[in-house]
Amino acid sequence: MALGDLTKQLASQAIRNAVNPPPAPPRPDNPGAALLAQVQAMQKALKDDEELIVLFHAGAETVRVLEFFFPSWQIAVLTGTGAAIEHDRQVIRVISTVDSLQLVCKVAKAPPDASPARIKFVTPRPKPD
Repeated sequence: MALGDLTKQLASQAIRNAVNPPPAPPRPDNPGAALLAQVQAMQKALKDDEELIVLFHAGAETVRVLEFFFPSWQIAVLTGTGAAIEHDRQVIRVISTVDSLQLVCKVAKAPPDASPARIKFVTPRPKPD
């Protein structure tokens, strides 16, 4: 193949790609709804004497999450307490994009003579049409 023919073929392909770009990869479903569904499913599977412990780490701070509030599906507000014993009464809130959240979830037996803690969920209200 001559150099001129190769140049014409490359230019032709570049023009086709510019006019008809390749399709974008499909976006995943709503990450906020997926996160909510996963935590809810873990909590639903608990036995009566178990509780789900959800932890969020930010630097030296560890938060035990007791509530998920989604003002929108892209933003999550985590409300909880300090995981350390000396901070167990301190209310802590974390505001984060859902895409950057990393949570640690584990199942534990509830303390004796105490009812198991349950996580609350508040989701965005649907927009009126």
